[in-house]
Amino acid sequence: MVQLKSKNIKRIRIGYTAGVFDLFHIGHLNILKNCKGLCDKLIVGVTTDELVKYKYKKAVIPFSERIEIIRSCKYVDLAIPQYNIDKVEIVKKVKANFLFVGDDWFETKSWKSQETRLEKINCKVIYFPYTKGTSSSLINKSLIKLRNNKL
Repeated sequence: MVQLKSKNIKRIRIGYTAGVFDLFHIGHLNILKNCKGLCDKLIVGVTTDELVKYKYKKAVIPFSERIEIIRSCKYVDLAIPQYNIDKVEIVKKVKANFLFVGDDWFETKSWKSQETRLEKINCKVIYFPYTKGTSSSLINKSLIKLRNNKL
């Protein structure tokens, strides 16, 4: 019989992040690259078109294309649909040790509550700097402005 010593077994660090990832840009790439640098396996939730509606918005790029873009990124090990904004349930399901989010959520009331719930299941929230000067909303507004000027 072979016995394994527990200190020889390395625990895989699983990270989870989620987003709409509409109009993929350098900010998206930065967060995925930074996330992957802190875990062995990076799982990325891509917000479904139905869930985007909770923000009273509509993605420019359809869900099926957005998730394929994320799946194709070399930093992503697995891309899955994000059907719900409750991160605790998905973190439990994928057994993530880390939840990565942009620092625009840091110390907000809703995220303090999420952090407390995540601590109870041994998942640490790590905040990454928001990439200033670029966002899908800003890109979309610029495209609309360009289209309107050309008509």
